[in-house]
Amino acid sequence: MIDVIANRYAEALFQIGEEENKTDNLYNELKEVSSLITTNNDLNNVMKSPLVSKNEKIQLIDTLFAGKIDNDLKNFFKILVEKGRITSVEAIEATYKELLNEKNNILEGYVISAVPMDNEKIKELETELSKKYNKNVTLENKVDKSVLGGVLVRLGNTEIDGTIKTRLDGLKNQLSQVI
Repeated sequence: MIDVIANRYAEALFQIGEEENKTDNLYNELKEVSSLITTNNDLNNVMKSPLVSKNEKIQLIDTLFAGKIDNDLKNFFKILVEKGRITSVEAIEATYKELLNEKNNILEGYVISAVPMDNEKIKELETELSKKYNKNVTLENKVDKSVLGGVLVRLGNTEIDGTIKTRLDGLKNQLSQVI
């Protein structure tokens, strides 16, 4: 249910950004405000509290963000408060980012390795995957010592597993069937 809500609000904000050619700017500000609301315990508690009226929350948004964020985004946050959806701000941000990536033909993913990869290797991998998927692939390196060696690439629902651990597990299964 919350994904449906987040989708509707993110799409509405994205349409405003498209109409006024400011989707990137809106995303950057949305990300900052979302982070502020979720990481600042006092602000988070005020926004979630049923004891604080909607009007007080709206005044707080006006005071905190006056002249600091786009007016359309400020009004968007006021609507979220008015409709009782401010708690969905993280999901809205994630959905908005997906819409922005789709517009810009970007595919984000992770490359998981046993040791940190240098930027040159990550760029090579991004280039090869960009050719394969016909999108601009951007990868974030995550370290997981359990992979032993090789890399595991996750792009959305796609997984490319070139890890030594998986190969060893496969050999183990083959040997257990033979024995």
